[in-house]
Amino acid sequence: MNHLPPMPKWYDEEGNTVACTEKIKVMQQNMQELYDLAQDAFEDGLLMGCREDQLRQYLADLMAALHNPYR
Repeated sequence: MNHLPPMPKWYDEEGNTVACTEKIKVMQQNMQELYDLAQDAFEDGLLMGCREDQLRQYLADLMAALHNPYR
């Protein structure tokens, strides 16, 4: 079962809506792939006996650690 949250309306750094259909399609595909991979890793961790709260926290920490190379 897929519980991917609804996609937000994407905005650029100036606050303008990202309206290009192809860009939005790529974002949707990327977020779906990321969700699927995270879900698989989460389930594997649960099956191996890891605590759910620890897995969730690490996944959140992992996302928070992402680096923006374009600044």
